[in-house]
Amino acid sequence: MLKGLRQFIMRGNLVELAVAFIMASAFGAVVTATVAVVMDVIGKVGGTPNFSKYKPGGIHIGVWITAVISFLIIAAVVYVFIVTPYNKLQSRMARGEEPAPPAPEIALLTEIRDLLAGERASSTVVGGDGLT
Repeated sequence: MLKGLRQFIMRGNLVELAVAFIMASAFGAVVTATVAVVMDVIGKVGGTPNFSKYKPGGIHIGVWITAVISFLIIAAVVYVFIVTPYNKLQSRMARGEEPAPPAPEIALLTEIRDLLAGERASSTVVGGDGLT
């Protein structure tokens, strides 16, 4: 049982997932702090850093406005600091990357396939009956 648990924990996908989860929670703190800074700047410009108490006609629309502004800030931070650098890295890798040569086994199997196909083609042309 312990051996199976150890194999499960050390499986590549699980470790990668754990690292991604830890990095995401750490990045979440950065995004939350960035949203707080931007909201403070909006508060300095507009006079109210928190729109939650805004209720025109008695409708609590301020909470929704705060949530939308927070969402837009988070989307901008993720786009600028994650998506854009990732896309640039992917395009750089695509430009500099040459296709890898096929594995020796694949090259050998391809060669055998081509030889067999050549034999079949020549036997039907030469013998005509395929019994050569």
